[in-house]
Amino acid sequence: MLVQSYIEGQTSVNIARSIEHAVSGGRAAPNEQLPAVRSLATHLRVSPATVSAAYRLLQDRGVIVSDGRRGTRVRPASPLTTPAPAPLPEGVRNLASGNPDRTLLPDLTRAMAKIDLEQRLYREELNDPALLALAREQFEDDHVPGDHVAIVSGALDGIERVLREQLRAGDHVAVEDPGFTGVLDQLNAQGLVAVPVPVDDEGLLPDELRRAIRSCEALIVTPRAQNPFGSAHSPRRARELRSVIASRPDLLVIEDDHGGTIAGAPYRTLVDRSRSRWAVMRSVSKSLGPDLRLALMACDAHTHARVEGRQTLGIRWVSHLLQQLVVAMWRDRAPARAGRTYTVRREALVAALRDNGIDAHGASGLNVWIPVAEETAVVQALLQKGWGVHAGERYRLATPPAIRVTIATLEPNDARRFASDLAAILRPARRATGA
Repeated sequence: MLVQSYIEGQTSVNIARSIEHAVSGGRAAPNEQLPAVRSLATHLRVSPATVSAAYRLLQDRGVIVSDGRRGTRVRPASPLTTPAPAPLPEGVRNLASGNPDRTLLPDLTRAMAKIDLEQRLYREELNDPALLALAREQFEDDHVPGDHVAIVSGALDGIERVLREQLRAGDHVAVEDPGFTGVLDQLNAQGLVAVPVPVDDEGLLPDELRRAIRSCEALIVTPRAQNPFGSAHSPRRARELRSVIASRPDLLVIEDDHGGTIAGAPYRTLVDRSRSRWAVMRSVSKSLGPDLRLALMACDAHTHARVEGRQTLGIRWVSHLLQQLVVAMWRDRAPARAGRTYTVRREALVAALRDNGIDAHGASGLNVWIPVAEETAVVQALLQKGWGVHAGERYRLATPPAIRVTIATLEPNDARRFASDLAAILRPARRATGA
C-alpha cells in the first residue's frame, strides 16, 4: 500500500498530528483509506505499536474509524471538517436556521426585574432549588422519574457528558434517520459509530430499532419535535418502542426533548425507574431563548453522580442568573402561548403543501421535512424565488433526499406562497419522470 505524503513523524503524537492537519486542511478526503499499521511503521521506520497508538488517538478524537478487515479510513464527517453554513443572500427569507421566532420569546427585561441579582460565590449551592423543583414537577407530569436532576449548558452539552461518562470510542449508538446534525457530529467527535434507524411521523420504526440495538450500546431518541422530520411519539408507538428496548435492559437510553413546551405534542417517554442507564434532556433553547444555554437533565442515580462530579472539575455550575431567569419565565407561561402559534404555522404549511400535491412531514416542532428527488436543484431553485431552506444531506444517513423547512416565522399566507413556489419547481421534474 502506498503511504500518503502528508503522514510523517517519529512519535505517535506527531504521526497523529500530521494526519489531523491533513484532514482539517482538506488534503485527506472523507473515506480516504489509510495505510495498514505495519506498512506505515515500515515506511516511517517506527514500531507498529507507535502507529497503533497514533491511530488510537485519532479514533478517540473521532477523526478516523477502523473497520476491521476493511482497514482504517478518514471518517465521512470528521469533526475537523464540519462545514459552516453559508450566509443567505440579501432579501432571501430564512427558513433554514432552525431558530425560534424572536418575537415569541419571553421579555428578558421583565424577567430580569423578577430575579435576585445577589452575587454568588464558590462552594455555594450548585443549582437553584426553585428551578430543580419546577423541573422535577415537569418531569413527573410526563412520567419521567424526577429523583435525580442535573442542570447542564444545553441539551447537546448534556448528551455529550452522558456519552463521555458511559461509552468509549468504537461503541455503536442507534440514532434516528434522518436525525439532528448536532447529535451526529457529536458521535463523530467522540469516535462513536452511528447506527441509523428510520423514522415516520410517530417516531422510530420498532422492527428497525429491534434490529439496530442488537449491536448497540446506546440509543438517542427524540420523543417529540424530532429534528428534522417532526416526528412525535403516539401512545401506541411509545408502547411498542418500550417493548423493544425492554429486551436490552443494559442499553443506555438518551432522550432529547430539545423542543420542550413549544413542541406542540405531549411528551411520551421510553424510560422508567426499572432501567439502569438513562437520561432525559429538556432544553429551554427553543421556548425561552438559545442564548440561555440551559437544559435540565433527569437521569439514573449513577449517571447523575458521574455528570455532576465531572462538572465540578470544569464549569462547576451553570450561572445562577440564568437559572433564576428560567424560573421567572416558566412561571410567566409564555412558552405555552408560543407553542400554540408554532402549531398553527406548522399545520398551515403542511396543509398548503398537501393542497399542492406535495408530501410533507411535520407532526410537531419547528421543522417540516419534504422529500424531493434532487436536493441541491430544489434548494437552488427556491433560493431564486427568495426562499432559503436546508438540503437534507447533512441530516440523512441512509434515507432518501429531502429538504428541511423551519416554520418558526412562517405565517399561513406565506406558507401558501411557499407551497405554490415549491410546486412550480417540482412540476417539471414530475412531468419528466412521468409522475
